[in-house]
Amino acid sequence: MKKLVQFLFAFTLALPLANAQLKPVNYQDGNQKLSGFEIKPENSSRKKAGILVLPAWMGIDAHAKETAEKLAKLGYYAFVADIYGVGNYPKSPAEAGKLAGFYKKDFKAYQHRIELAMQQLVKSGADPSRIAAIGFCFGGSGVLEMARANFPVRGVVSFHGGLGRDASRPIEQIKPKVLVCHGADDPNEPQAEVLAFQQEMRDAKADWQMIFYGNAVHSFTDPHAGNDNAKGAAYNELADKRSWEHMKLFLNEIL
Repeated sequence: MKKLVQFLFAFTLALPLANAQLKPVNYQDGNQKLSGFEIKPENSSRKKAGILVLPAWMGIDAHAKETAEKLAKLGYYAFVADIYGVGNYPKSPAEAGKLAGFYKKDFKAYQHRIELAMQQLVKSGADPSRIAAIGFCFGGSGVLEMARANFPVRGVVSFHGGLGRDASRPIEQIKPKVLVCHGADDPNEPQAEVLAFQQEMRDAKADWQMIFYGNAVHSFTDPHAGNDNAKGAAYNELADKRSWEHMKLFLNEIL
């Protein structure tokens, strides 16, 4: 009996650790195989709230996985979406640019891949009425597309994401709350595009916030991006920490 009690105690202690492990998940878009990652929360204090994570343009990378693990530690279910599909992962920034460009132009296809990933997040155990999405770079553009399409999410967070929208697209009222965390010196977003995005949010009657981080360029949340701002993409530890705290406040509010 003593050994059984010790075993059950050890098993109970191990449960949170087992739940907080990234697990690959295979799913489909027609004939295209997709492979994302799910992780369950370390505790259930968030009432089964779930966060969809949309990666940057190279596809599922270390940064996206690390982010999902951090979200699980905060008590969220998380799912890292596979947008490109098995066999289509870019091997270079040039290939990534072409792939990301395709989905930015064909935003309906992008939205469809995001929707499939959301379904997997719910299947993992997240409450479908308590979902938010965050994205980095290309993924940041993706969560803004979610907001524009009024996905059934409570809010979205874009980290150094693309803000552009085809001017010919109609602007509809945006229901999900929007937080944009933006590098003040990001060379990928000209001032005209920033101002156009802000006007879009006003015209869409969105509940939106846009926070600028000084001395930060593109990819400022990614520790793997190097530290040379002159290259246009670099990690900024202070901006990373500040934007993460801003995200946590936002998620606490909406979830």
